[in-house]
Formats: sequence, C-alpha cells, structure tokens
Amino acid sequence: MMPIRDVVIFPHMMTPFVVGRDSSVRALEEALSADKKIFLATQHDASVDDPRPDEIYSVGTIANIVQSLKLSDGNIKVLVEGVERARVVSVANEEGFFRATVRTFASRIDAGSHLETLTNRVTTLFEQYVKLSQNLNYETMIAAIKVDDPGKLADTVGANLQLTIEEKQELLEIFDPVDRLTRVAEMLDIEIEKLSVDRSIQGRVKRQMERAQKEYYLNEKIKAIQKELGRGEKSEFDDLKKKIDAAGMSKDAQEKAHAELKRLEQMPPMSAESTVSRNYLEWLLAVPWKKKTREIRDLKFAHGVLDSDHYGLEKIKERILEFLAVRRLVKNPKGSILCFVGPPGVGKTSLGMSVAKATGRKFVRLSLGGVRDEAEIRGHRRTYIGALPGQIIQSMKKAGTKNPVFMLDEIDKMSTDFRGDPSAALLEVLDPAQNFMFQDHYLDVEYDLSEVFFIATANVLHTIPGPLQDRMEVIRLSGYTELEKAEIAKTFLIPKQKTATGLDDAQVEFTPEGLGALIQGYTRESGVRNLEREIGNVCRKIARKVVEVSATDTPEEIAKAGEVIEDAPIAKKKKGKKKDDKPVEEAASPEIEKIESKLPSVSVNLATLTELLGPPRFRDSIADHKNEVGATVGLAWTEVGGSILTTEAAVMEGRGKLTLTGKLGDVMQESAQAAMSYLRTRSHSLGLARDFYRHLDIHLHVPEGAIPKDGPSAGITIATSITSALTNIPVRGDIAMTGEITVRGKVLPIGGLKEKMLAAHRNGIHELVLPKENEKDLYDIPEVIKKDMKLNFVESMDEVLKIALEREVTPLPLTPAAVQTETRPVDDMTH
Repeated sequence: MMPIRDVVIFPHMMTPFVVGRDSSVRALEEALSADKKIFLATQHDASVDDPRPDEIYSVGTIANIVQSLKLSDGNIKVLVEGVERARVVSVANEEGFFRATVRTFASRIDAGSHLETLTNRVTTLFEQYVKLSQNLNYETMIAAIKVDDPGKLADTVGANLQLTIEEKQELLEIFDPVDRLTRVAEMLDIEIEKLSVDRSIQGRVKRQMERAQKEYYLNEKIKAIQKELGRGEKSEFDDLKKKIDAAGMSKDAQEKAHAELKRLEQMPPMSAESTVSRNYLEWLLAVPWKKKTREIRDLKFAHGVLDSDHYGLEKIKERILEFLAVRRLVKNPKGSILCFVGPPGVGKTSLGMSVAKATGRKFVRLSLGGVRDEAEIRGHRRTYIGALPGQIIQSMKKAGTKNPVFMLDEIDKMSTDFRGDPSAALLEVLDPAQNFMFQDHYLDVEYDLSEVFFIATANVLHTIPGPLQDRMEVIRLSGYTELEKAEIAKTFLIPKQKTATGLDDAQVEFTPEGLGALIQGYTRESGVRNLEREIGNVCRKIARKVVEVSATDTPEEIAKAGEVIEDAPIAKKKKGKKKDDKPVEEAASPEIEKIESKLPSVSVNLATLTELLGPPRFRDSIADHKNEVGATVGLAWTEVGGSILTTEAAVMEGRGKLTLTGKLGDVMQESAQAAMSYLRTRSHSLGLARDFYRHLDIHLHVPEGAIPKDGPSAGITIATSITSALTNIPVRGDIAMTGEITVRGKVLPIGGLKEKMLAAHRNGIHELVLPKENEKDLYDIPEVIKKDMKLNFVESMDEVLKIALEREVTPLPLTPAAVQTETRPVDDMTH
C-alpha cells in the first residue's frame, strides 16, 4: 500500500506521478519484485510526510505498475493503471512500508432504459464540458468515453473533471456504477455552469478592453489630425484650466485644483480614478467662491417685507432690523448667526424666508431633524467610494452665492451615535471666528462661510449643547394671543385657503363671531398651524357644496371619465373681432349665467361652524373651574407653549402618608414634600392641630396621569391644594398660579412666564398669582394681555392663600408650645 497526495487514482485510468518518500519507494520496490500490483490511497492532509493509517482514506484503487524510471535525484517516476476500487480491511507496517488487506466489490448492472438515458445524458454533458474547457483535447476525450461499461464511463469522466480532491474521493467511494454515474451528471451540470459564467465574464472584459483601446486610438488620431491642421490640442483640460483660473478660488484651493488637473491629464480616460478626480474638480468649480448677491440695506423696505409677511412679533422684527442696521454701518460685516426658539406653528421658518426676501439674498434651508452622522455636515473623504461633500457645501452650491440666508431647521433635534456628533461639527460652521476657514472633508480646502447669514430654528433649547448655544444669538418666539390669531387668519390664512380650494370672496365669508368661535372652540395651541388646518377644512366642505350645486356633467361625459386627454389652456372669456377689427368680449352663455346664479354664498358663523365641523372640541375653561375644595389651577410650560394644569388633593384617615400620582418627576415630588413641611410648621396659623398629619393620609394627583411632569414651578399650587383640602375651604376657580415654594413659605421666581400667561389667557383665566421677582419679566408680555389680566405678585405663601382661598383661614389660639414651634411668615422675618 502506498499513500499518495494531491491526486486520486481512478480505475481504468493511466496516471503518472513521482515517488520520493522512503516508505513509498520501499512499497514500490516490493510490488515490482512481486506481481507489480499496488494499492494506492489518498492521504487526508498533503502536508504530512509520514501519515498514519487513520490519516489515509479507507477507499483507494488497486493498480498495475506499467512503467517505472529512477531519476537522478533518487526519486522514481511511475506510470500506473487503475484496475478496481477497494476498501481497506486492515493495515500493517512491515519493514518501513504499509501492507494492506483490502476487500473488492463486484457490481451487478441491470440494463434498462433508465441506464441508457443516464449514459446518454452524461455523454452529452461531457461533450459540452470539453467544448467549454480550454484544457482538454476534444477528439481524445470523445474517444475515451466511447465505452459500454457505465462504471468505466463514470470513472473516465470523473478523472477528467476539474474537481477538488475531496469531490474526486467522493466519486471514488461510490461503488454502485449507476449511483456513480448519477453523481457525475450532477457535477457536470455545476461545472458547465461555472465555465459558462467564466466565459461570459471573459468576453465582457475583452470587449471593454477593445473599446478602451479603440477610444484611445481614435483620441490619439484626432489629436494628430488637429495638430496637422494647426488647431492645437484644445481639449476639456484646457476648458477646466480656464474655469479654475476664473473661479476666484483661494490660493490654496487653486493650487490644489491645478495639481488635481495635472494628475487627471496623466490618467487613462476610462480609469475609475479619473472619474473621482473629475468629480472633485467639478465640485470645486460648482461652489461659489466670489459670486455674491447685492444686499438690500434699506430698513424701510425690510420693515415693510416683515410686516407684509408676518403679523405681530414686534420685538422679533426689531431685533432683525437692528442686525440689518449694523450691517449697513459696517463696511465688511461678518455673517450673523440667529436662533429662533419657540413652539411649533409660530412662524420660525417663514420668518427666515422673510429675512432673505427683505435683504435680497438667496435662501437655502437644511433640515437637521434626525441627523446623527458627522459626515452629513463635513462630508466624506475622497478615499470612500461614492464620497460627496457635506450638506453645508451642497447647500452653498444650491444657493449659487457666497452670502445666502442659510436656515438650519430643527437644530434641537439632532442626535449622536457611533458615527460622530453632528452638533460638534456645527461648532466650526457657526463660529464667526472660525467659519471663514471651514474645511469640508471632501473638498479638503478652506472655504469662507463668514458672509453667510445663518438662522437656526428650534422648539427647545435644553437639547442643544451649551457650546453650540453660545455661538448663536437666541431670539424667543412665544405664542400668539387670540386677537393676533384672528388678525393673522383674516390677513393670511383665509385668503390662502380660499385660493387653495378654488373659492372666492362671494362664496364664503368668515364673520368675526365665527372666526372667534373657530379659534376658541376648535383650536388650542400657541401657533396657528391647527387654525389654518381647520380653516382649510371649512373651505373644503363649502367647496363641495359649490360643486354639488354647479355639477353639469351629462351621462355621456361621465362615461368618458378615465380617458387620457392632453391639457389645454382654459379661458373664461373668449375674444373675437368685428369687421372693424375692434376686439370684443363674447357674452357668457345663458347656461353659465344660470349656474352662477345658483352658487351658494356661505357666511361662516357659530351655527355654520357647528354644522360643518361638529360641536366645539374645547369648552370655556371659566365654566370648568368652579370653586372647589382641594383643586387649584396651575400654569405649566411645555415644548409646544404653555398650558394649564389642575392640581387635586384629597384627605383621608390614615397614618400620615403622602401619596403622589400623575407621573410626577423628582423635582415636582420634592416640591410636594417642601409644601408639606411648610404646612406642618404653620399648622396653628392654618387652624390645624400640631399632630394633624399623624392621623391623616394626603393624596396629591395632577391630571393627566399619562403625561410626565416635572419642575419646581408647581410648588405654591400644590401647597394651596393641600391647604384647601385640610381646611375644607374652596379654592377660587377663576384664578391660576405658578411659583416655587421653600420650606419656610417663600415664593421663588419661575421661567416661561410669557408662555404661561398666554396659556391662561387662552383658557379664559384673567387673574394670576405670580412670584414678586418675576415682575421684571413683564416687559416681554403683550400689552393686550397685561390690560386684560389682574396680576398678583407675592413673596410668601401666606399672601397666596389670602388671594386664592374663598375666605381667610381661622387660626387656632396660640399656646406657649405653639409659639415656640410656629414659623413666622417670611415677610415678618427680620435680620
């Protein structure tokens, strides 16, 4: 037995190989001295020089040694012919070589149509394989497979296929000729498919190479002809060079562009790298380097544009005009960076568009909502496939000038992940000390953004990183009053929706009563987005009535519906000519006059609104907030403006437990505990026993329970509700309050005053209790709100209770022990 490597010997096949290992040479010599028969089996790992019996396949081939030749290096070249396959029974190691006992298997073949079909199929497939293969001689192979024995056919085909050692060993181990022939047919199918794909790819590559060579040859010939005609060698490279020189790039950018152009000239025109270089040059040329818009610096014109586009927002307009005034006085002003912060629907984005219109600049907008990849701002480096500049450079290309109004919309909704922090990349963009040398990863040259007027918009500030906030001038836009909403609706929203729905002034009219009912009963928001939506809803319903009255389609016209027709200009009035060539207008037909006389005219009032939109969705809050024990109206600030919250307290027998519900945050829970501590220290002044809390449980709830709430500004609201529940004195329902409380009963200032006051006014509440220290913030409140409201500024909780409760609390008589424990009110304390 001789182990062989990297080859599998099949029966009936003549195979030459070289023997060099000592054990193999001894086995060969032993066989030559006997009957020249040797058992050849392939070893598992070809790198093993001295394999053990278990490292050799158990199935091999008994072969005759046809010829042997000793080479000069001591190796022996052998030619063997396979006789039959056999399986090892046992292996013994004798004098440095293996001697194996093997078992052969006689196979019985049942001739039939199935075997004949299988044989013909294998023969046909092998002929196809030989035609596709470049390594086999067609005549020799066809002659070799003209055999009657199916087993010999399978072995012959298997030995000549380009298979792995494992696949050939698998064929060798199939003793049944029919099964072996079936497996060979399957392998032939796979190999033919591989060769077909390979030939297809080779043909495509060859055609591409021929095309590239042809183009190169023709280009060189064109150059030679042009040179012969004396026209020179003007090409796209000359055009690119002229464009680079005329683009007005910075010195570094121009040098880099010329270097890239030189590299491009030396590249083959069809190479992938030339496409990358050409795209890079095109981007360098597409970005505006010196082109700018002539700026309008007339403040009266700018004021008129802002007033025509937006109603109200006087303080915001003043700030914008101040910026424009500075730009007029400074010869080379740097780009401004503003940040409009306010609830949705108050006009932040449209205000940015008005600024562009007022200054005569181009306007571009980039939405940053959901952006979480730093490459969106700075771009990808050119080493990446499909790399592009960042959105900043792309937007500058879209603007076409170097001084546009650039809006960064929803800057508070950016996020971060493993790809980087886009807000950190914006630090360079929005820093006037750095953005004159902004460097995009793709362009890899400094680009000047200092003349760009950046305007960012956000709903909240707390999600914007501090360093980014520090680079922007924050301008707050609060919600609108009802009067402002009514004026905005009359001036902007109603005409816009009439045009959108095809109505005119004669067909629909919004009365002041109807418009007020629409604002109060069907919308409850800081902005006017829902108001516009409801106005559009009303107009669509009226438009349907108009169409139903004026419908004139005949059955024949309805039957033609769905046919494809070409658009044609439709004119209401046709013009004709008399004999004296004077143009006249043709009179409308009687049918049209009859239809127009039937068109309805709808006046939108309270009754019409109920018919069109159903009953009002929001009720008057004054009717809802009656004087109740343990229920106090508070004011809250949210991301979409202000709102009101009712704080409820209930007292029951227990052991002094304070239960807080309504999904309250940690700060709000601490406010409730501070309020409870204040009440315990002021128990006698409130008419309560010293140990009242030992026998009572207090439950504090803030609807709506599914909405998270937090913050310290509900402190006095909580204290008032608990006091009312303990003393059984109702709280006034026509008053709302906000303020932080301390354990000594002091009322501290709060934030978001304007939004909270607007929310109270929206909900019909006209008296407020506010911290004394917030009195300085009234300058930002619209005059109409201040005139319509009674404002009570307080410093201590005792003042709050005097205003908020229906009647004053009757204190208990003071005993000596009570005098020692009672905490005096804050306003009575002296140093």
